[in-house]
Amino acid sequence: MGVVTPLALAGRAITICWSNVSANRFIVRVQDPASCAQGPADAALIRSVDDAENAKRSGFKSAVGIGLSTDKATGFDQLILLDGRFDYLSDGDILRVHPNTNHIRTLYRRASQHNAFLVTERCNHWCLMCSQPPRNVSDGWIIDEIAECFPLLNPQPRSLGFTGGEPMTDWERFINLLSLAKDQLPSVALHVLTNGRAFAKPPIAVAWAALRHPSLTAGIPIYAAAGHLHDYIVQSMGAFDETVMGILRLKDQGQRVEVRVVLHALSVPRLVETAIWLGRNLPFVDHVALMGLEQTGFAIANQDQLWIEPTEYAAQLAEAVLILQSAGIRVSVYNLPLCLLPRPVWPASVQSISDWKNGFLPECEECAKRGDCPGFFSSGRKAVGRKVRPIKL
Repeated sequence: MGVVTPLALAGRAITICWSNVSANRFIVRVQDPASCAQGPADAALIRSVDDAENAKRSGFKSAVGIGLSTDKATGFDQLILLDGRFDYLSDGDILRVHPNTNHIRTLYRRASQHNAFLVTERCNHWCLMCSQPPRNVSDGWIIDEIAECFPLLNPQPRSLGFTGGEPMTDWERFINLLSLAKDQLPSVALHVLTNGRAFAKPPIAVAWAALRHPSLTAGIPIYAAAGHLHDYIVQSMGAFDETVMGILRLKDQGQRVEVRVVLHALSVPRLVETAIWLGRNLPFVDHVALMGLEQTGFAIANQDQLWIEPTEYAAQLAEAVLILQSAGIRVSVYNLPLCLLPRPVWPASVQSISDWKNGFLPECEECAKRGDCPGFFSSGRKAVGRKVRPIKL
C-alpha cells in the first residue's frame, strides 16, 4: 500500500521577528508580493530574493518567507521564516502565530473548498471515534480570533465550517459569532458540526433561528436508532434523547439540519434499522450523510471495537441509501473510495474529505474513475488498501 501524507497545518517557524505585538498570539494574512498590504495583518509571501524585492517595492513592511535564509529576506521590519512543509501557502491564507513558542498554525486557505474553524476543544461527548479528542481547556479566545479572521476573507469563500469540540459549548458567544458572519460574509454558506443537544433547550433553538441566516446548516450525528447504542458510542447517557429533541426543535423553527451517521463496526449492524427509523421519524431533515470512518484520534485507540472493512458492509450501505431515498431524504455517502462501494451507491458518493488530508494510492493511477473518486484520508492510521483495485470500465 502506498503512503499519502496530509499537509502540515501546524509546526514551528524557523524565525519570528515581529515587533509591536504584546499578545502571545496574533494572526497574519499572507499576500502575493506584487500586491500591496491592505492592513496591519498583511505580510508578503516570499519564496525567493526576487519575491523579497518585489514585496519591498510594493510597500510591504512584513514578510513570511518559505525556504529562505535570513540573509535572503532582509529589509523587512517584521519577518517569519518557515521551512518547506509550508510550501502550500498561497495568496490570502491566514496563519495563527505564537511568537513566544514559534508555533504556527494555518487557519484558512483561500484556495481550499474545505475551510473550517475549530471553535473550541471542549465537548460534552467523548465519542469512541472522535478525530479531534476533546480537552477541558480555557479556549474562549478562539471565538475572538475567528471574528478577527472574517474581515480578511477576501474574496469571500462559498462556504465555511465550524467544528470542535462542541461549538455550542458557549452558545451565546457562538451565536453572536454566526451573527457577525452573516453581517460581514453575507453570501457565505455556514455549516456547523454540533452534537445537537443544546437545541433541546427551546431558548437556544429560538436564538439560532432568530439569526435568520439564509444558508445555515447544523450537522448533527445520530449513530444508531437504538438510544443505548448511540449513548455508548458518544459515551454520554441521555445523549440520544436530547439530540433527537434538538433536531425536532430546530426543524420546528424551520432550520436546516443534516444528520450524520459514521460507519463502523458498532453502527453498521444497525445501519438498515437506522435508515428505516430516520425515514419514519425524521423524514423532514434536509440531508443524511453516511460517512466512512477516519482512522485518527480516538478511532485508533478503539480500533478493535470500530474497524470494519467497507466491503463488508457494502450491501447494508446500498440498502440504507435506497431506504432513505425512498423516504424522500437527500442522502450522500462520504469518505469512501468508489472501488470499495457497490456501483448502485456511486451516484450518492461525494468528494467530502478536506483537501489538506485527502490523497490517493499508487494503485489509483490506473483507475478509470479516479477523477470522480473521493479518495482516502491521508491523516491517521492507514486502514484501507487490501481491497483497493483500479476500476476498469
